[in-house]
Amino acid sequence: MKWKLMLILFLLGSNLLAQKKTNVAPTPPMGWNSWNYFACDVNEDMIKEMADAMVESGMADAGYEYINIDDCWQIDRDENGKIVADPDRFPNGIKALADYVHSKGLKFGLYSDAGRLTCEERPGGLGYEKIDAETYQEWGVDYLKYDWCHHGLHKAKKLYPVMAAELAKLDRPIVFSICNWGWGKPWKWGGEIGHLWRTTPDIKACFDCGGFFRLSVLKILDKQVGLEKYAGPDAWNDPDMLEVGNGDLTDDENKAHFSLWCILAAPLIAGNDLRNMPKDVIEVLTNKEAIAIDQDPLGKQGYKYKDKKDFEVWIKPLENDEWAVCLLNRSEEKMDINFNWQKELNLKKEYTVRDLWKHQDIGKSSESYQYELPSHAVLFVRLQNP
Repeated sequence: MKWKLMLILFLLGSNLLAQKKTNVAPTPPMGWNSWNYFACDVNEDMIKEMADAMVESGMADAGYEYINIDDCWQIDRDENGKIVADPDRFPNGIKALADYVHSKGLKFGLYSDAGRLTCEERPGGLGYEKIDAETYQEWGVDYLKYDWCHHGLHKAKKLYPVMAAELAKLDRPIVFSICNWGWGKPWKWGGEIGHLWRTTPDIKACFDCGGFFRLSVLKILDKQVGLEKYAGPDAWNDPDMLEVGNGDLTDDENKAHFSLWCILAAPLIAGNDLRNMPKDVIEVLTNKEAIAIDQDPLGKQGYKYKDKKDFEVWIKPLENDEWAVCLLNRSEEKMDINFNWQKELNLKKEYTVRDLWKHQDIGKSSESYQYELPSHAVLFVRLQNP
């Protein structure tokens, strides 16, 4: 009898996992999150201004849609266990703020944690998954980032399905973002319960620097090798939010960072101050030709095709038998490259080669291309049908 009961429980658990709403994130989510730039300094007025800026900057027109508040919006629970927003920071409440974001034609996201407390020691979701899910639906939440602090001895693979099951019961589709920093290899199980999952510790605003708890762009890139087979529609590897426009990243580094995240079919979640963007940062974040690579309907994550130490080739299959290609210079020095697309990539037919940052065709794939590739830069192209 014991084994029969265990089988029933297993099947019930499997059915719960299978209930994840599909077609919620058929392509990688695009939006903005408060953490990278503002950390705990979040409030109602700032979030409204970010929604305004997303529309006014052209980002909404380019495909960005989520305005997500990270940690520190919550302060307590009431006598019924319902989560309470900080009344000083959010005097009109979360529902009113979500309504404002929705009025801009955008979607609204919140943050919580699978543990008893968030990483900033605000109330977490452990034990309150049902009431929290229902509250998020009541407020009009469209996206939930679920962190992994103060979880005790619980295992992520066991704890995340609890909230996933509650979200699956709702009438409202909510993107479920698993944020356990790659611990326990979530790419192997996250697709059953979530729409995206973090693959690494947090990103930091540098292209190639040291760090353990926060990693540079290149160190995060290196950790994506081999993960491409786990990604697809409604199930995306998440190498963390964009640092475009933050820190001391150069224009070439911003473009390389953005290009590589597009090749990876990564969620494009901006993390800068949208209200004060210079023109070059706006141009990077709103490059529709680059974004089209990330959002390609085929839903394939790109992968590293060749590794020649400081020179790497990353490719991504696209619909209609087309390809995206990134030639990456990791070094501190410029390099001269002579690249024959047909031979180097073993192509079976000829393509038109289009430079996605110059927005112009630069030749045929049967031709060798000579180019001076600056330090920490990419040549990002689409091999498109003639």
